[in-house]
Amino acid sequence: MYCAHCGTQNSPDVDLCDRCGEPIIVPDPNDRNPQGLKSCPGCSEDNEAHARFCIRCGSGLDDVQPHPSRGDDYLFVRPGSDTTNTRDQGSEETIEEPNDGIEGSAASSGDAGLNETPGARPGPTVADNAGGSTPPNVAQLAARVRSAVGEVIVGKEESINLAIVALLCRGHLLIEDVPGLGKTTLAKSLAASLKCEFGRIQFTPDLMPADVLGVSIFNMRDNEFEFRRGPIFTQVLLADEINRATPRTQTALLEAMQERQVTMDGESRQLPDPFLVMATLNPVELEGTFPLPEAQLDRFMLRISLGYPSRDEEANIVERFTAGGDGPVAPAVVTREELLAAQDSIADVSVETSLRDYILALVSATREHESLHLGASPRASIAMYNAAQAWAAIEGRSYVLPDDIKKVAVPVLAHRVMVSPQAGLRGRAGDNVVHEILETIEVPIER
Repeated sequence: MYCAHCGTQNSPDVDLCDRCGEPIIVPDPNDRNPQGLKSCPGCSEDNEAHARFCIRCGSGLDDVQPHPSRGDDYLFVRPGSDTTNTRDQGSEETIEEPNDGIEGSAASSGDAGLNETPGARPGPTVADNAGGSTPPNVAQLAARVRSAVGEVIVGKEESINLAIVALLCRGHLLIEDVPGLGKTTLAKSLAASLKCEFGRIQFTPDLMPADVLGVSIFNMRDNEFEFRRGPIFTQVLLADEINRATPRTQTALLEAMQERQVTMDGESRQLPDPFLVMATLNPVELEGTFPLPEAQLDRFMLRISLGYPSRDEEANIVERFTAGGDGPVAPAVVTREELLAAQDSIADVSVETSLRDYILALVSATREHESLHLGASPRASIAMYNAAQAWAAIEGRSYVLPDDIKKVAVPVLAHRVMVSPQAGLRGRAGDNVVHEILETIEVPIER
């Protein structure tokens, strides 16, 4: 029997996995299984909805969608056992259909949130569009996330909105600021608001690529190598103090962030969907740190900074985190299915041709500005286009305005440009140059 958590093969009669110590997940035919079951595509075995590996053959189930339980005629035979679990034939008890109005259990970590189809109530919808479907109301979804994060983070609404933009665009987020301003707390709170699997890596100088991606270990019992997945195989990954890792380890993230897969030992393994990397970076401490290469900076869709709080906000922070206990925690308010539907709906936000040309003009200006040694790439144009769509969506609009582009221009462009040495000596930074470009490029207006 294979462990549904880690995929390790165990003896048929064990109750706990020899490797991870977790209980072996076996579907209970006498239960209504409100979470549904996963049928293995390799051996057709039914597994619990939150199983990551088939208990009969060990195949991965990350991409398998659960289906409702089969009811009274469902029979289950424990793999490797002669015991057959059936419902008592003399019982008149019937199995009710799963109630879609019952909210499924939340999972902020572990395997319960991965590819799970909870019985949660469906997300808010808007009126039918021309195609007859009912896309999720992204503005309401963003408001729920904003409210959940606001349980922990005081103020900083614009930074929270930009973090939601990165989430909706399937992008990655870099939070850069001085110590103690809540960078890690913001990332953890955003992850906690999602009913998705969460992982964290504390980057250190001795961290190796295998510590992030995973490693192949020889299994003497099976006389073959087996791949042990690293912490990057999660849906929401917090890369804390990312600039403390060596360039070798930082480079291990490039393929995962761009192509959403990990290639080890000649085999590519897909990462789960959604997949979001939130990294924190301390820009003022230089000892024991390694600057991020431009190739990796370019893979972060947005870079945000929190800044110091106001006096009233800081008083609120002190009150929240000195009241005793472990401090405030953001509730989980968005399911994986709601998030994926919202991400798919961002592409439906319309962008006029004149606004697309405005985006291209802004990006092109970074390549010609005298204070910049390196301008933004076409990846920046795509990121700004998508970010403007997401900003319009969380504002409740189905079309982009010039102000939406201006809102996301600095977070999208500032970390992708390289200031020339002469301009740097004069105290100029990427943010200043992008603001200057926004003031010089003509904004398209309706005539």
